[in-house]
Amino acid sequence: MNENDLSYLIRGAAFKVHSALGPGLLESVYEVALSHELTKKGLEVRNQVGIPFVYDEINFNIGFRLDIIVNDKVIIEIKSVEDLKDVHHKQLLTYLKLTNKKLGLLINFNVMSVKDGIIRIVNNL
Repeated sequence: MNENDLSYLIRGAAFKVHSALGPGLLESVYEVALSHELTKKGLEVRNQVGIPFVYDEINFNIGFRLDIIVNDKVIIEIKSVEDLKDVHHKQLLTYLKLTNKKLGLLINFNVMSVKDGIIRIVNNL
């Protein structure tokens, strides 16, 4: 399954979670619910995955933690904020570059319609 196919399934699961829970909850609640929906679809889901990085020629095992990675191809960064900021976009792009992944979805669940809260971010796709 390619990144675009996964993106379609992830967006559908995000709609289902948002429809059931609505806006205004903690990010951790949406992370667990979304992971559950994706697992029900038979996808491989890993949460809170550490991302190593190199600085000053030293390997640091965990510098960052991404929220969800699906089928080791698509990174999902979950937010529950009033407004997405540039730093949120840059955070996901950094995760994509550090992991050499091509597609990430930034999903803000604190919106009236989740379609307005899903942003696709690509890295050489």
